Amino acid sequence: MSLNVETIRADFPALHVRDGDRPRIYLDAPGGTQVCGRAIRRMVAHMEGGTANSGGAFATSVATDALSRAAHEAMADLLGGEAGEIAFGPNMTSLTLSTSRALGRRWSAGDEIVVTRLDHDANVAPWLLLARDLGLTVRWLDFDPDDGRLSLDRLPGLLSERTRLVAVGGASNALGTINDVAAVVRIVRACSDALIFVDAVQSVPHFPVDVRALGCDLLACSPYKFFGPHQGVLWARTDLLEEVEAYKLRPSPTQPPAVRFETGTPSFEGMAGTLGAVEHLASLGGEEGERRKRLSAGMTAVAAHERELTRQYLSGLEALPRIRLYGPPDGTDRVPTFAFTVEGHAPKEVATFLADRSIFAWSGNFYAQEAVARLGLKASGGLVRVGFCHYTTADEVDALLTALNDL
Repeated sequence: MSLNVETIRADFPALHVRDGDRPRIYLDAPGGTQVCGRAIRRMVAHMEGGTANSGGAFATSVATDALSRAAHEAMADLLGGEAGEIAFGPNMTSLTLSTSRALGRRWSAGDEIVVTRLDHDANVAPWLLLARDLGLTVRWLDFDPDDGRLSLDRLPGLLSERTRLVAVGGASNALGTINDVAAVVRIVRACSDALIFVDAVQSVPHFPVDVRALGCDLLACSPYKFFGPHQGVLWARTDLLEEVEAYKLRPSPTQPPAVRFETGTPSFEGMAGTLGAVEHLASLGGEEGERRKRLSAGMTAVAAHERELTRQYLSGLEALPRIRLYGPPDGTDRVPTFAFTVEGHAPKEVATFLADRSIFAWSGNFYAQEAVARLGLKASGGLVRVGFCHYTTADEVDALLTALNDL
């Protein structure tokens, strides 16, 4: 199955906004994608049709409960879990912070956790803060600066009978590296009883993710990175959720177990938008048939389209010797996120140069501060980052290459 990119783009209002006579080229997807029409329409319908809190007998509350169930079921289909294992929150960071505290209630001074130098700080700082408060020992898994891949051969040496958790990313938000999470799980299971927490913010938008196949214990992602609104989603195993005491208000529900992590009144409009985003992804695999199968087919098609864009971009970089690319040097083991520096130009200067041509890109550390420091780029302003997604076209990649050549 292949994607019809023009049809996809037609359902994204922001892609048709222009800066004067120039079209906007959105290459800032790793920091947040544009919102698809299905998500927008779902949100508008919920707010225009009457909203209410959950648990009431009247029409708008009943409709809100039905919407919430549908959103949980949709995310379960996207991640390969069950609806009762899904919790919504304001963002992945908030969910990870609250989850870390809930898990930490069962740990004590001298216990150990493993974090990586490749991850976004949202999957590092919550565990560092917990370690500081509980007296835990932090062990760091490094990566190879030459190719941006985790040094998995060192992981067994970081594990012991006191390891309580290993936190790892599905893909690097800075370098684009796809981490072999299944291999991480195998290594951890062979060496310890530690839990495995996966930051899938950068992997869910780019290829099929199945929590059962990965074998992890917890996984978090962000719908605003896959064409929905600003929300966070946590998946966790049912048996684990039933053991963990979440920080919650006394009257708030306890069943299904993941709901305990949805503190206060959630953003029902955000849930509506997330449902629309999942429906959009499912539509890429067809409009008929079981949703999980359509999601898998659609995300496989997304990955194929993005591989073509990756080949095009990497081929074009070969003619630009003053640009240094970081992360995997070819299209293997990477999502279409590219971090680079340009000889003679600070990263912010490059991003500004591109912005002046309506090409949207980021510069800095992108909250992957450990990775940027490991690469020795902290003092020089970090990196320039561009990212493609399923609505990116070959013409837009060419426009980026042309602009970099002009620079």
